[in-house]
Amino acid sequence: MSRLSIAGIALLIVLAIVANSSLFTVYQTQRVLVVQFGRVVDTIDTPGLHVKVPFVQDVISFDRRLLSVELPGEEVILGDQRRLIVDSFTVYRIADPLTFYQAVGPNPDAINGRLNSIVTSALRRVLGKNGLLEVLSANREQIMATIRDQVNADMKNFGVAIEDVRIRRADLPEENTQAILSRMQSERQRIAAQARAEGAEASAKIRADAERERTVLLADARATSDKLRGEGEAEATRLYAAAFNQDPKFFAVWRTLQAYRDVFGAGGGRLVLTPDNDFLRFLKSAPPAAAP
Repeated sequence: MSRLSIAGIALLIVLAIVANSSLFTVYQTQRVLVVQFGRVVDTIDTPGLHVKVPFVQDVISFDRRLLSVELPGEEVILGDQRRLIVDSFTVYRIADPLTFYQAVGPNPDAINGRLNSIVTSALRRVLGKNGLLEVLSANREQIMATIRDQVNADMKNFGVAIEDVRIRRADLPEENTQAILSRMQSERQRIAAQARAEGAEASAKIRADAERERTVLLADARATSDKLRGEGEAEATRLYAAAFNQDPKFFAVWRTLQAYRDVFGAGGGRLVLTPDNDFLRFLKSAPPAAAP
C-alpha cells in the first residue's frame, strides 16, 4: 500500500473522529446545554442534529419529561398535636436547564436530596396547621395544593417546576393507633349503651301506652257490657211483667215448673221441706186447667 493511500485512510479516520466530536443529536425528550471549559455557551431546545466545537465543547442533556421522586416515611405533628407518618411523592420537571446546571450540576439525580428536604419542610409546616380530620377529609386537596405551591416557590431557584405533591400513605404511629382504637372502642360502647338505654326507654313508653290503652278499652268494654246487661235485664223484666199481667195464674204455674226443672232436672238434688210446703203443691195435684 502506498504512502498516499495510508495518508488518505488516516485523514478519513481523523475526519470521522472530528465529525463524531462535532455532531450530536437532540431528542424530543431532551434539552441540551453546550458547555465550554465549564461555562454554558448555548442552550438547545430544538430536536435534531446539531454542531459543536470538537474537543472543546461538551454536551449535557436533561430530560424535559415529568420526573418523580418518592419521599420516605416522615413523622409529622399535626395541628391537633397528633402524630402521623406520611409517605409522599413529588412530580417535577426541569424547567430551566441553565439554572439547574448552575445550582446543582450536570447530574439530574443530585436534586433529589434538596427536593426531599424542601418537601419535608413544607409538609411539616402546612400539616402542622391542620388537624387529622382536615387531612383525611375533602380539604386534603387544598392542603396538598398549598404544599405544592410552597415547594414550587422554593425550587424556582434550582430551575425546577413542581407539578404535584401527593401523600401516598398516611399512618398513625403504633402507640397512637392502639390509643385511638381503644378510644374508638370506648366511644362505640358508649353509643351502644346509649342506644340500649333509649331502646329501653322507648320500650317502657310503648308498654305503658299499650297498658293504658288496654285499661281504657277494658273499662269501655265493661261499661258497655254493664249497660247492655242492664238494658237486657230491664227488657226481660218488662217482658216478664207483661206476660205476668196477661195471665198471672199461668205465669205462676210456669215459674213453678221452671223451678222444678232447675232443682230436679239434673238429678241428685235434695230439698229439706215439710210435706205440706206450698212449693210441692203441683207434685201432689195437677194445676187447674185454664178457662177457655
